[in-house]
Amino acid sequence: MNFRTLTVLLTTLLVSGCSDYQWGWYVLDPSTEQGKVNLAFLTAGFYDTISISLLSMLLAMLLGLIVALPALSNSKLLRAINRVYVEVIRSIPVLVLLLWVYYGMPTLLDVSLNHFWAGVIALTVAESAFMAEVFRGGIQSINKGQHEAAEALGLTYWSKMRLVIFPQAFRLILPPLGNQFVYILKMSSLVSVIGLSDLTRRANELVVTEYLPLEIYTFLVLEYLVLILCVSQAVRWLEKRIAIPQN
Repeated sequence: MNFRTLTVLLTTLLVSGCSDYQWGWYVLDPSTEQGKVNLAFLTAGFYDTISISLLSMLLAMLLGLIVALPALSNSKLLRAINRVYVEVIRSIPVLVLLLWVYYGMPTLLDVSLNHFWAGVIALTVAESAFMAEVFRGGIQSINKGQHEAAEALGLTYWSKMRLVIFPQAFRLILPPLGNQFVYILKMSSLVSVIGLSDLTRRANELVVTEYLPLEIYTFLVLEYLVLILCVSQAVRWLEKRIAIPQN
């Protein structure tokens, strides 16, 4: 069993043994009809949580790469634009940005946004600033000789970046990308405040009907723990697959 999983389980057992609280796990007991219904309701939130996290991650990577490129330019103006964008976006709390997108953008632009796409836009913009720094650091860490060798072969700027620099930089930035995806998974829980039926929203709704917050939120913790452990293992597997063999 994974050490972190064991730690959580032991902590739960210790807490339950150190108080007189009567645990109401019957609410999630799969052997009862009520427990089956509640478990199905809670786990159905995996779809929205995973969907919004994956889509936001992909869009944030694309936007982050676009934002990162001016930082690599020799132009002071382009570098200044990059710096202003990164610092401004990183300074805005994700929840504040989410509320502004959901309530403010429709008013400002006269458009209609549902819960899902408001969450995607907010998470993408919020994460793009961090992604830009990850890409910038990875690209700048590539030896200058690689740039010179590619230019000596007559490659254009975009061909050089696509064929020579990006593949090498990707190996270096994969761990930070994995960390950022974990961050997005956790931040996606904030979208519950605008009505998206993700894991957190469903847990909140069940607490209102069952009046057993400790049991339900403990199960919610375990749901996110499973997600994070799966992502961590997938990133480690990918790191091994693309690692450069050591002689």
